[in-house]
Amino acid sequence: MSASRTARDYRLDFFRGAALFFIFIDHIPDNPLAHATLKSFAFADAAEVFIFISGYTAALVYGRAMLRDGALMASLRIWRRVWQLYVAHICIFVVYAAQVAYAMSHMTNPLFVENLGVGDFLQRADITILRVLTLQFQPTYLDILPLYIALLLVFPAVLLLMRTRIALGLGLSAALYLLVQVWPINLPAHPDDEVWYFNPFAWQFLFVLAAALGFRRARDGEGRDQAIPGWLVGLAVAMAGFACVVQLSWVLHDLTEMVPALLRRQLWPIEKTVLPPLRLLSVLALAVLVARFVPRDAGFLTSRLGWVVVLCGQNSLDVFCLSILLSVLGGIVLTGIGDGLAMVAAVNITGILAMVALAMGMAWYDGGGRLPQRRPGLGVGA
Repeated sequence: MSASRTARDYRLDFFRGAALFFIFIDHIPDNPLAHATLKSFAFADAAEVFIFISGYTAALVYGRAMLRDGALMASLRIWRRVWQLYVAHICIFVVYAAQVAYAMSHMTNPLFVENLGVGDFLQRADITILRVLTLQFQPTYLDILPLYIALLLVFPAVLLLMRTRIALGLGLSAALYLLVQVWPINLPAHPDDEVWYFNPFAWQFLFVLAAALGFRRARDGEGRDQAIPGWLVGLAVAMAGFACVVQLSWVLHDLTEMVPALLRRQLWPIEKTVLPPLRLLSVLALAVLVARFVPRDAGFLTSRLGWVVVLCGQNSLDVFCLSILLSVLGGIVLTGIGDGLAMVAAVNITGILAMVALAMGMAWYDGGGRLPQRRPGLGVGA
């Protein structure tokens, strides 16, 4: 089978789609359903899953392009994707700003707008717009795409290093990651005393780790999944179990003080900005367990419900953009109308259905008026 016509790994699509649902749910302020997402059971959350899968698929797709068509063509394809992401980010911001402006003119609660971090934009729009165009102004929810853009912008150099030797690319990436854990290196953000919420010098390591796995598959061919050593699976089980118990204890303690919060002082903080080792190890442990215990032909991937999630993962950029705007809209509805249980349920269900509808519509359009069949397809999308 040629490199350009290889069986699609629906696990990537499924877990990327699930991450998009979690991002939507987690971004709705005070959403009770957020207690059921990944962040309640691991030290990582949907952001780590999204970046890991993005790194893997990027190396799989563009790594094959580099091996087949050369470095220049692969680089141009990557930068074309960067441009698409950049345009999407600017478009999201425009609609996002319109939502916030509407909320300010129709709501009496100033905390909602303040929590979105757009006060400076509303007061100094002329300066802030320039910062938006340079990715320096990143209000709440609009910080993941700038990270992805920054990572893909330098990705051709990463692929060139990996084409020479995968260990070389990993080694340099690890060195930069360790440097960030010691010294406060980050990109400046707006306002002037801020930095990027997702530090690209730290998060690049997760992206490159996943890319190393994807590039090896692109270089060596699909074949069968390589066996994972038993000791590594054991470590992954231990790490995932430990993270689940501790994180769940924190969540339950916040709900009721009858449950003690385990090891809070010893492990805190595990804040996202520099991707501390606990968060990194947590998502890597989950990746190992999925690779070991979820086969590529798992039945749930092509079940009716699973296929809906897969379609969302296959149209990740469009669904992600919609999820951000729906999260803001959901917050406006709950803040302005009421946050009763029925309204919270309606906001969550409506948002998820809208994301599914968009994914199915995109898939139907790409299929020439037909939805893709629920069976192994061809190619892997980035």
